[in-house]
Amino acid sequence: MQNTVNSNATEKAKALLNFLSETAGKAIITGQHTQTNPMEEIDYIKSKTGKEPLLRGFEMLAYSPNINDNDASDACLTEVYENRNTMETALKWAEATGGIVTLSFHWFSPIGGHDKSFYAKNTDFDASRILIDGTPERAAFYHDMDIIAEELKKFREADIPVLWRPFHESDGDWFWWGAKGPETAKELYKLMFEYYTQVHHLNHLLWVWNCRLKERYPGDAYVDVISVDIYLEKYARTDYHEDYMKLIASTTKNKVAALAEVGYLPDVEMLEQSHTPWAYYMTWSKEFCIGEQYNSTTQLQKMYASDYALTMDHRRKII
Repeated sequence: MQNTVNSNATEKAKALLNFLSETAGKAIITGQHTQTNPMEEIDYIKSKTGKEPLLRGFEMLAYSPNINDNDASDACLTEVYENRNTMETALKWAEATGGIVTLSFHWFSPIGGHDKSFYAKNTDFDASRILIDGTPERAAFYHDMDIIAEELKKFREADIPVLWRPFHESDGDWFWWGAKGPETAKELYKLMFEYYTQVHHLNHLLWVWNCRLKERYPGDAYVDVISVDIYLEKYARTDYHEDYMKLIASTTKNKVAALAEVGYLPDVEMLEQSHTPWAYYMTWSKEFCIGEQYNSTTQLQKMYASDYALTMDHRRKII
């Protein structure tokens, strides 16, 4: 059993973390990211396997307060449009099914930027200046956090726990929160943790750290779940065991671990043999799920047919 880092966590948040902790190494929770309200990935999985994933990922990018519609490509506007109202969709789904919700946030830069300004290349927003009192960057950062907190409170009011994964992939420099060196993303995460737990009292959140650089780990006091995103260049049958070892070496051995994003499914037969303690995986959306560009129908069916994989049929085991 693992205790939540927020001492005021809701009972359901505690129960979810306990479920993850008990699952890791004994089974793996199936997960799928959905970027759009129709959640076409889920329909695809069900059509091929007859089952649905227990964990479902939703995207918050359209809730970014600073989206520059006048200086955005068609691709950007399409993505924003497709992601509108995803929190309402997530809330309805969770209330109806009891499934597990995880949220990703491709946060458009709080100031400036053009097109998809969550990418560092599309904004001159300097995240390191958030750490300086009195700067416009710091004010904008807190302004945006307040707005996003209101969306997250809807889940709190419904007593639905959420796997919250802010500042993801901060081991890279492609997002503005990871572009200013090892310390910045870690400090941003800690600022958010303190603000969301102490000021907004978002006690239904479980905090998911998504980086495998040792110098960026914020510490066990701030993290419920350690995680990593892995996109292999080409398919290889794997349980991602080496990646697990690298992750705990650069973070901690004291937390439950997850494959927060994958392009290729882990091999469930290898997992059953190795018991590599991933609590869950989440395949990314669209072509990573639909069709056979990444995962074959055979691989998908093998995963969902396995007794080692927990699907929506296992939802009542969570609490």
